[in-house]
Amino acid sequence: MKVTLKDGSIKEYAEPVSVLDIAKDISEGLARAACAGEVDGQVVDLRTVINQNCSLNILTAKDEGGLSTLRHTASHVMAQAVKRLYPSAKLAIGPSIADGFYYDVDFDQPITAEDMGRIEAEMKKIIKENLEVERFTLPRDEAVALMKEKEEPYKVELIEDLPEDSVISFYRQGEFTDLCAGPHLMRTKDVGKAFRLMNLAGAYWRGSEKNKMLTRIYATAFSKKEELEAYITMMEEAKKRDHRKLGKELGLFMMHEAGPGFPFFLPDGMVLKNTLLDYWREIHQKAGYVEISTPIILNRSLWETSGHWDHYKNNMYTTVIDEEDYAIKPMNCPGGVLVYASEPRSYRDLPLRMGELGIVHRHEKSGQLHGLMRVRCFTQDDAHIFMTPEQIRDEIKGVANLIDQVYSLFGFKYHVELSTRPEDSMGSDEDWEMATSALQGALDDLGKDYVINEGDGAFYGPKIDFHLQDSIGRTWQCGTIQLDFQLPQRFELEYTGADGEKHRPIMIHRVAFGSIERFIGILIEHFAGAFPTWLAPVQVKILPISDKFLDYAKNVEEKLRSSGIRASIDTRSEKIGYKIRAAQLAKIPYMLVVGQKEEEEGCVSVRSRFKGDEGQKNLDGFLADILEEIRTKAIRTAEEK
Repeated sequence: MKVTLKDGSIKEYAEPVSVLDIAKDISEGLARAACAGEVDGQVVDLRTVINQNCSLNILTAKDEGGLSTLRHTASHVMAQAVKRLYPSAKLAIGPSIADGFYYDVDFDQPITAEDMGRIEAEMKKIIKENLEVERFTLPRDEAVALMKEKEEPYKVELIEDLPEDSVISFYRQGEFTDLCAGPHLMRTKDVGKAFRLMNLAGAYWRGSEKNKMLTRIYATAFSKKEELEAYITMMEEAKKRDHRKLGKELGLFMMHEAGPGFPFFLPDGMVLKNTLLDYWREIHQKAGYVEISTPIILNRSLWETSGHWDHYKNNMYTTVIDEEDYAIKPMNCPGGVLVYASEPRSYRDLPLRMGELGIVHRHEKSGQLHGLMRVRCFTQDDAHIFMTPEQIRDEIKGVANLIDQVYSLFGFKYHVELSTRPEDSMGSDEDWEMATSALQGALDDLGKDYVINEGDGAFYGPKIDFHLQDSIGRTWQCGTIQLDFQLPQRFELEYTGADGEKHRPIMIHRVAFGSIERFIGILIEHFAGAFPTWLAPVQVKILPISDKFLDYAKNVEEKLRSSGIRASIDTRSEKIGYKIRAAQLAKIPYMLVVGQKEEEEGCVSVRSRFKGDEGQKNLDGFLADILEEIRTKAIRTAEEK
């Protein structure tokens, strides 16, 4: 039996051997750090026995699969602690997630933050007990009987819904047994001490509003305390930067019970949004895009042709007009397709790059709504590119460069993922191979590092996703490039080739910002509301020392505004220190203090968010400096002090 390791070396064994034993064979240190194994791409327990040729990667907490296994085991420890403290509680599900893990529990009565402290303390006891974690399987009838005996109705429902041929596995640690597919660590002690219960939330059983509301306990775990502390610090910083809080304080947007999930942009928020849209139009015009606008409501037959009526209807808002079914668009692409089909096209017209800042509506569940990050109405910065097969590679490179330009401007680092053909895909093998090769070739040409996500593409084509990292280390998936063979086929799109024959174009769907609203939410948190000067709703606040200098302040304001600077005066009869503090809290980039000396000399005293007191400057000199800062869209930071 040959086991091929990650580095390409091969271990040979005459008898079946566990993943843990292979880890020990490699090194005792690796075995101590090991959390799980990855056998032929599938994450498995260390207790899994290997009995045939395979590839094997030993996973530690430094690996995504290893850390997930640690957190999944921690979720079982948490569930065990809950059952010890609240024997009548009923357990639902407890998976690991991107930032930690959770468990959904049906309690007899609500629990509080104080209860979370008790659960944490009990978890520490269970970890200290160093219980062995054992895996076993049962036939369906016995599995159901076991969970009925333990009075776990949610587990019974899960078992009864499993396919007939499912392997029904359980994990036992001490007196606690849970239905679970795994994988898990070998002992409770291996979870360690670096865990924390974070918060409580409500969650409907199986995500349906028709079912009972359960209590979801969110938590996280790491292999080292310093990693946990860094995460807690990041979360505390994230609370300070919460776009919902800052959006209200800075007067950018609001939500109202009259329309849950439908954001209202306030005057300063509209300045921010329109500045972003102006930038979008500027870079797209330079990149050879034309802009279109398509209707918000279109009839059912269109959505049936596109496939949305069958695959996305539950997320669409529908209406009836003249006794015919219509839908409010959840996506812009069918409208763009109709624009392409509105006149004959030649190969000389391609590539045709059509951009659209389209307002779309999607029905999100109320429990999933979250400020600007998850809304029911948003502006999508779509573009659809129609091209020949030979043009795919260059067009992908052009889009990737444009997205890089956008993210670099805001100071975002990002990583790239290439997602390949899923099992439920449509189209021929030849189309998929050609498309995937074109995407991969474009990324290689650009010298970009990327990770391949096997089988995670859209059903109509492979895609490239851009995951940006904000200033406190969180990642967001925003930009995407998707190849599509299906819509051109469904709508029978054509172009006349150089050979005089009709051909089917290939289509790219792509966004840079993604949702403008969500991107604004990300920017608010990335900059903690302190936007670069070019983007700030108010760029300059003029602060007269007293009412005597209001006329001079108005002259300064008029000169700034006539040059395109967004400036305003604080006309309140307050002390100058109060006005400065108010402008700082509003995160205004520049404050111009004006008094007798400034009026006499035709200058201004400059205070900035970046360097504090910058001293007196000639007004024309200040104006030239800020105009250059805006023109170059520079990002000044407080570190310049």
